[in-house]
Amino acid sequence: MKVSLSNWTKTGSPWVWLNAGAVAICIIMVVGLLGLIAVRGLSHFWPADILQATYQQGDQKITLAGEVVEVEDVLAEQLRGAGVNVPEGLETMRRDLLKIGNRDIGGIDFTWVLDANLSDRQKPAMLFAAERHEWGNFYGYLRSLKQGDEVVGSYDGYDPSEAYLTLWGQFEQSIERAIEINEAILEIQKDEIGAINYELERLRLKQRSLELKGSTDADAFADINTRRDELNAEYENLQQTLIDLYAQVNRDSIQAETASGQMLTIPVAKIVRAYRPNDMGIIAKLGHYGAKLWEFVSAEPREANTEGGIFPAIFGTVMMVIIMSIMVTPFGVVAAVYLREYAKQGFTTRLIRIAVNNLAGVPSIVYGVFGLGFFVYFLGGNIDRLFYPEALPSPTFGTGGLMWSSITLALLTVPVVIVATEEGLSRIPHALREGSLALGATKAETLWKVVLPMASPAMMTGVILAIARAAGEVAPLMLVGVVKLAPSLPLDMNYPFLHLDQKFMHLGFHIYDVGFQSPNVEAARPLVYATAFLLVVVIALLNISAVQIRNHLREKYKSLEM
Repeated sequence: MKVSLSNWTKTGSPWVWLNAGAVAICIIMVVGLLGLIAVRGLSHFWPADILQATYQQGDQKITLAGEVVEVEDVLAEQLRGAGVNVPEGLETMRRDLLKIGNRDIGGIDFTWVLDANLSDRQKPAMLFAAERHEWGNFYGYLRSLKQGDEVVGSYDGYDPSEAYLTLWGQFEQSIERAIEINEAILEIQKDEIGAINYELERLRLKQRSLELKGSTDADAFADINTRRDELNAEYENLQQTLIDLYAQVNRDSIQAETASGQMLTIPVAKIVRAYRPNDMGIIAKLGHYGAKLWEFVSAEPREANTEGGIFPAIFGTVMMVIIMSIMVTPFGVVAAVYLREYAKQGFTTRLIRIAVNNLAGVPSIVYGVFGLGFFVYFLGGNIDRLFYPEALPSPTFGTGGLMWSSITLALLTVPVVIVATEEGLSRIPHALREGSLALGATKAETLWKVVLPMASPAMMTGVILAIARAAGEVAPLMLVGVVKLAPSLPLDMNYPFLHLDQKFMHLGFHIYDVGFQSPNVEAARPLVYATAFLLVVVIALLNISAVQIRNHLREKYKSLEM
């Protein structure tokens, strides 16, 4: 039996296949985009081999050592326009982007070289890479290790031997020792001295408050001075401990030689890790890769956010989303319940719904400007004048911070929660409400014990959509609290523990800062991909958690809908 094209079209099958094809294409594009971001970002942490070669640059020959980061083909005409001597007959030439490090010597981390001008290529087993707290990576050969003024080991050759392996082992032990001392120094500076400074500031504000009130309580001032003297004594002891630790950590240093023959003295305390990728097997490289990934998600950034980790940005993003969700959920649910259950359905109610729907389409930067003007300057400024006059003119809540950022994003996402909750309330049969009222329950009891539990999956849907939007917003946060680098987390062991007035880091802003504000573009590029991928993962985890809660609620109240 033949089916005509018009009859087949009338059956709707073409539209089904068209929709299925569109969905499949969208899925492929999303997966492909995530795959590209993941490969570009996560491959950055793999310990690539270090190439050493001789490069012909005009009439000079230069010995280079570094990692091949990128390879591309360049038009011969473009190279000739730049003054490069290109052989006739060639349309394109390959050029390589080498990460040569040693910025404290040459001034740059990366350089482009023509692949055809590289000769005498080799990957020496002794060539090592050292990640440093400053000046980026160093590539070269280990020549000697000093403890104070005493040389404890040295090696002048270019082929590994037992003596070199012994020197390398001593070097690794020295790095581990320096890391342990640096961690002790950091703990004293951030935790112990930080707590003392925080309490000293509170004492200063308390004394200032008494002075503003005109207090004549001599005992109160005496208690403050006594406690301040105790804290200053503790501070002096910790300072002496720090001086001793700095003397210990600065004891060791190495003498290293670059591929071009320059000698450089590097304090071991400035080295994060050192490794010889040309001499590493696959297992060793996987271990190094795992350590780098863990550092990326657990450590603090360094080198203008182009090295180290992004834990403060992860923490700030998650903390802001949690506070925003706690704020937006009750306000959105209460507004939806009023509009659906209590408000008279008329022109005013329809107008309010139209306004709520329109708010969902307002650009986020408008919310940021509103948050800055109303929350930060108006509310925050008045809070400072009423409750924190002793801190003025330094603002407490009259400046951007975690609380104002969370409230601004809660205001931005509340229309989504209202609409989703109203949809959930409208799907609940009136028979359930009438049955509850017939059994003697009040309207409030019916709402609280019957209607809201059944509408809770819809509420969670609204929260999921709110989280998905708020976690990736950047523009309003730039005005109400996010910063490039926060010296401490908004959650610590100092009272009141959660500091809502404190500025914080955010993954979205970190991507913007590293991608567009970094002075070292080539070093920042892979971190942009890695941070973007991590932001997607964080949003996915937050959404999955909310989806699990919604599914649990849906199963729990499924029987009531039947």
